Amino acid sequence: MAANTNISKKRKFVNDGVFQAELNEFLSRTLAEDGYSGVEVRVTPIRTEIIIRATRTREVLGEKGRRIRELTSLVQKRFGFPPDSVELFAERVENRGLCAMAQAESLRYKLLKGLAVRRACYGVLRHIMESGAKGCEVVVSGKLRAQRAKSMKFRDGYIISTGEPRQRFVNQAIRSVQLRQGVLGVRVSIMLPFDPEGKQGPSTPLPDTIIVTEPKPDIYVVMGPPDPTQAFCPPAL
Repeated sequence: MAANTNISKKRKFVNDGVFQAELNEFLSRTLAEDGYSGVEVRVTPIRTEIIIRATRTREVLGEKGRRIRELTSLVQKRFGFPPDSVELFAERVENRGLCAMAQAESLRYKLLKGLAVRRACYGVLRHIMESGAKGCEVVVSGKLRAQRAKSMKFRDGYIISTGEPRQRFVNQAIRSVQLRQGVLGVRVSIMLPFDPEGKQGPSTPLPDTIIVTEPKPDIYVVMGPPDPTQAFCPPAL
């Protein structure tokens, strides 16, 4: 990522994808308790800017910016960036109810505290729908009560599961919870609403959206009395 060597486009895309995946995994493990919800990388001719999205940006920055400087140093050494060529920023997530990562972490901590699975999942569902989501789905799988593993699925609203629009409208996150009886898997999927400004959701509507327009008002033309001076020509049969 940091090396400016002449490589093919295919290898460049692969290297960028590996860099994004490894950076996302590192930050998700390091900032899991701080509401980490994603990362964005902006490459400029002067430097590389990494924007960390989280619900608690104060904890990400640390006291007097100490923690963000430590993260910058770790990223710079791990990926081989030249000195002063990479900078990390923290951006606050405005609506955490529409962030699948934040809700998955919230559900994870509820289960770790011993809250019942059904009650915890319904609480997360209610919070997501009250935040303006079009639909949501929460799946918890593992040893819930008995020794035999099973899955529990909770749904509310409207959510799509296939097609290209799913990549734009569905925000999904997966977490694991280590309990005494075993490991539980948690998956949270949120159907984002259509937002023309692109803040709460995608700025383009679904392809099957039907817009019903108001009919135009009928225009009536008032005709005057017939002119007796004009001859009447019957229509040709």
